[in-house]
Amino acid sequence: MQSVNNQAEIVSDMLKLTSHLLQNDFKTFDEAQKVILDFHDCLSFHEKKYYIDAEPLITDKEYDVLYKKLEAIESAFPDLIDETSPTQRVGRGLTKDLEQVPHLVPMLSLDNSYNEEDILEFEKRARGFLSGQTITYYVEPKFDGSSISLVYENDKLIRAATRGDGLVGEDITLNARAIKNIPLKATFSQFGINTIEIRGEVVIRKDFFKKFNQNRVENGLAALANPRNSAAGALRLQDPKEVQERGLESVMYHISYCTDVEGNDLLGKTLKSRSENIKMLSALGFNVPLYEGKKVEKVNQILDFIHEWGIKRDDYKYELDGMVIKIDDISLEDLLGATTHHPRWAIAYKFSSRQARTQLLNVEYQVGRVGTITPVAKLSPVNVGGVTVSSLSLFNEEFIQDKDLRINDYVLIERAGDVIPYLVGVIKEARTGNEELIQFPKLCPECGTALVKNLDEAAWKCPNIDCPAQVIERLVHFTSRDCMEITGLGEAIVKRFFKEGFIKNIIDIYHLPYNKIAELEGFGQKSIENLKINIEKSKNRQLSKLIFALGIRFVGETTAKLLAQKLEEIEELYTYQLSDLLELRDIGPKVAQSVYDYFIDPQNRNLISALKLEGVNTSNKKKSIGLNQDGGGLVGIVFLFTGTLTSMGRKEASDLVEKFGGIVAGSLSSKVNILVAGLEAGSKLEKAQKLGTIKIISEQEFKDMINQFPQ
Repeated sequence: MQSVNNQAEIVSDMLKLTSHLLQNDFKTFDEAQKVILDFHDCLSFHEKKYYIDAEPLITDKEYDVLYKKLEAIESAFPDLIDETSPTQRVGRGLTKDLEQVPHLVPMLSLDNSYNEEDILEFEKRARGFLSGQTITYYVEPKFDGSSISLVYENDKLIRAATRGDGLVGEDITLNARAIKNIPLKATFSQFGINTIEIRGEVVIRKDFFKKFNQNRVENGLAALANPRNSAAGALRLQDPKEVQERGLESVMYHISYCTDVEGNDLLGKTLKSRSENIKMLSALGFNVPLYEGKKVEKVNQILDFIHEWGIKRDDYKYELDGMVIKIDDISLEDLLGATTHHPRWAIAYKFSSRQARTQLLNVEYQVGRVGTITPVAKLSPVNVGGVTVSSLSLFNEEFIQDKDLRINDYVLIERAGDVIPYLVGVIKEARTGNEELIQFPKLCPECGTALVKNLDEAAWKCPNIDCPAQVIERLVHFTSRDCMEITGLGEAIVKRFFKEGFIKNIIDIYHLPYNKIAELEGFGQKSIENLKINIEKSKNRQLSKLIFALGIRFVGETTAKLLAQKLEEIEELYTYQLSDLLELRDIGPKVAQSVYDYFIDPQNRNLISALKLEGVNTSNKKKSIGLNQDGGGLVGIVFLFTGTLTSMGRKEASDLVEKFGGIVAGSLSSKVNILVAGLEAGSKLEKAQKLGTIKIISEQEFKDMINQFPQ
């Protein structure tokens, strides 16, 4: 095995190996036996580049070809199947009763702090125990997820477990194997390590969780409370494929146990510091807080770093609930010791709560674009995490019943970062007797049709597809910014045009009676011309935008992009069978069934044909990279934003990039072309400067660039 420092050589060798495996077939047992481990190494390498480094070196299609070749070899020669094979990530389902397994080292809780005085006391106490010792600290974000413990032996993942009671956890190895940034094997042996136990958190990206929840609500399913609860629940799901659908990721940050082949303890000896351990885990392919953590020497540096993360945590990709301060030198652990509850060499600083207490005033009922009836709580306005909340979704009738929720109840609500507000529970001790039971309607509040509910679903639905509320919601979705982006045809205007009879379906958008619109108050010649231009522009949107705009159940923006990547023309989906859809990466049974059902429906095919006749793009156009003034001016250029933008929000800036054909990256990698640095830009800016290959511009320079193109 090459040294982990020879990264350029590793990449070069892996690309040569990739080319060899792509170009050749291996049909005999001897041939297969010789290359099977090459397939393992090659696919694992590309999974790391894709899921951890965010800098893929091959296309999805090339990955799929490699994967299918390996599957074919394993199918022909089952004796060559190994548990560390990338094809074995998702195996059989879990049994209902998870096996209890002991941790190699107890998973103690950390002592919690909510104020700076506790940090000062922790530092003072550490210096008291370590009189005369030089102390450095390692400070890192505290990830708000579900704790996990991984055990590797002889370079292979042999077990994954939940925290449980700290001494014994539940065996979740099968589901952990389905989390794509958990390596199935890692070459610990090059460091003399035989057995190692690593601690971390299973988390969900905030952007993924928000869209995942929106899709659930739109399709009549209860939203999940927060990424932490969703991750914890997913780890215990019976089907590992569902684990993949939840978008789980791991962040590993602590080595609790480590021995060589003779059983000698390496912690504090070969593995001397936490900061160096993080670097080692990163080099071995684990997702770690490599750039998020910081090694410091003074307590004021600890406090400054806490304040820095307190400001920027809202913009971070995962939910954080605090910071963790650890003594960096592992050899000092024994001198500090531990209580029965927590170690003395670490402390957690918790960020302020984002919960609030308010009163439920009323419940209203909304009809979604697929007929789902969603109860919406009307609250006495309250500030939660810097945002005033006056209403939130109650999801469905079962949610109301489970919470025993009543009108006039005082309730506890929570808002975590960008996640939609959530009703945590009822404060029943505050009841006075004036509370009223909530009666869920039996008829559609918009069209009066009797509501129906499938046995396997929690939501009541209006079955009338011509229900005015459903038609309007489908139109609003189609014209929205994330879909066909028809500026000037927002929700209020759609409702107004529907009421006037100008729009009854999606095709009507492309046949608006502009002479009649001109007679309406508020519509001058200029606004009508702009509307015409924007409707015409919508015909040239990317195929992924159209697929999302169609409003297919369970198909969000990410899934729409995934589907579009596989197509030349949208009609190709007419020929896809369920089995074809299930073979696509990250598409599970529910999504596959929904997509299949949509595209075999003659009515939906007629809609697509009609859109095509109107000139709407239904193909996956391939464009060349470059700046130009003819629309798509940033095509192929990858942007990344860091720091605080003062003249626009991060989403607005990202939308502008995508509007002109550019790509917005989620993390820094060699694929990024331009880094836009706002105020208080941190580690991403430093790393980009070190790389030297990324163009760094200011917010004003970004605006000047955007202003080159016709708006």
